[in-house]
Amino acid sequence: MKHFTWPIRVYYEDTDAAGVVYYANYLKFFERTRTEWLRDLKYDYQVLREQNGIIFVVRQVTVDYLKAARLDDVLVSRLQLTNIGRVSLQMQQELLREQTVICTASIKLACLHVDSLKPSPIPAPIIAAAQAQVAVSL
Repeated sequence: MKHFTWPIRVYYEDTDAAGVVYYANYLKFFERTRTEWLRDLKYDYQVLREQNGIIFVVRQVTVDYLKAARLDDVLVSRLQLTNIGRVSLQMQQELLREQTVICTASIKLACLHVDSLKPSPIPAPIIAAAQAQVAVSL
């Protein structure tokens, strides 16, 4: 399956006093990658909220911290879609320093109606774009 990649540089604000990335900031790196992945599919969170009345929220996340990232590291964040459901998306995400995986996450997103916060079907064009991206690599 195709991977979407996004570069990440570790800034001072991402680290603790020892210059090591604070554990919760890995989730921010993964969130930035998902936002850019959606943009790569030609969709924007704000437009989806305002015009389609939907939002994507993290439903479940499992993170495995393998090695520490440090101040000024240049990382590659990688996203691979693993399942497309009617109201959810599942993906694997990784952070790499050079060719070494330093952190992995399994993430499930839910599509919700912006007002009721109840599950809402993912719009067909988004499903089609996501399926096409996955199919490109087959």
